[in-house]
Amino acid sequence: MHDVLDDRDLVPDEAQQLLHSGFPVDALLGAARAASADGDYVRLGTIAEELADATRSPEWPYSEPTDEATLSALAAGLPTLQVDRAQLRERLFGAWLGRCVGNTMGKPVEGLTRTEVEIYLRAVGQWPQTGYISFLAELPTGVSHLHESAPFSSAGTFDDVPRDDDIDWTILNLSLLEEHGDQITTAQIAAAWLDKLPFTQTFTAERAAYRNVIRSVPLDDCATVRNPYREWIGALIRADIFGYTHPGDLASAAKLGLADARFSHVANGIYGEMWAAALVSAAFSTDDPRVALRAALLAVPESSRLAEALRDVDELFDTGIGSVAALDWSDEHFGHYNWVHTINNAVHIAIALLWGQDFTDAIRITVAAGSDTDSSAATVGSVYGALHGASAIPAELIGTTHVHVRSAVKDFDRITIADLADRTYRLIDQKGNA
Repeated sequence: MHDVLDDRDLVPDEAQQLLHSGFPVDALLGAARAASADGDYVRLGTIAEELADATRSPEWPYSEPTDEATLSALAAGLPTLQVDRAQLRERLFGAWLGRCVGNTMGKPVEGLTRTEVEIYLRAVGQWPQTGYISFLAELPTGVSHLHESAPFSSAGTFDDVPRDDDIDWTILNLSLLEEHGDQITTAQIAAAWLDKLPFTQTFTAERAAYRNVIRSVPLDDCATVRNPYREWIGALIRADIFGYTHPGDLASAAKLGLADARFSHVANGIYGEMWAAALVSAAFSTDDPRVALRAALLAVPESSRLAEALRDVDELFDTGIGSVAALDWSDEHFGHYNWVHTINNAVHIAIALLWGQDFTDAIRITVAAGSDTDSSAATVGSVYGALHGASAIPAELIGTTHVHVRSAVKDFDRITIADLADRTYRLIDQKGNA
């Protein structure tokens, strides 16, 4: 297995990123994969130079701005929705709890295809999924691997919420807001990463940005220097706390999502975090996921691939098809994206929220979709908890294991979910923000 900062990964991943963004580099992608398989670093270096000179097709139909001014103006225009203060503590606790439970339910099969997930879940007697996934040391035919975390995140292997970057980022950004308030800067974000989170507990775009900071790359360039993961899901998974601390205030939530995402992402990578922050924020004002999803869509540039995909999901829901057919449609239209890309995983999140009949059903749909199952399930669980409160999460999924959280963030290991929710509520209370 390569490292995401190894040219055997970086160059093919850059070619794929460009190809999916309107650059006709099909031949270079094939050449990069062949050179990667051969370990030919000289050839990979030559391909990287050719990729740097590639130009976007004039027929590319999308406009996907990354500049701060445009996206700040978009965030500023988002609505403020009414929130029932009497329900807020229960919903905040539900959001934190739902995020942790959902993340664990999807963690062992992270990175598997939709077909592989079904094969594995059938083998462990969790099809349809109703709880945490069991561990099989001997994999069933058709499944080549499990996620490296499976031995300690499968049913019966953990006593607390297993450590995961999806939860670490929510905690880290909570600590940032506690220290700096809503006016956090890129420099403060970078400093917090270096101080509070080990490099080895970051992945893809975040690891690239972390490395760039250490190498004294200017902060404004950290998202683009040797970072083919700049439109992947990493920023989206960091968004939830901005919605938690700004219930109903979509503009403030999305603005903070933008400030955070710009450090490591561009275009749809940024939009994913703005969308998720606005989605969580909106969820505190309604119990209807479609209302929240439609409000959050306003945080995404209309001319982008992400906006088009989310609009299409909304229209698909009106056709009356079932969740399986919806996932078939997703595979057909977005299956070409890397399994960690923002667009396909955001589609999975939206499908799960719209088609899910209850908490467990929504997580089931998310995990059944495959790809970044722990990240998408964490977001679905978070939004579901914000929509319906902690009482909507089955008690058997909480038990004694989902009380304390294992975390790589400095000073937060084994903090309770209740404490995280209380600290979040205090930030809201201090601003009178509900």
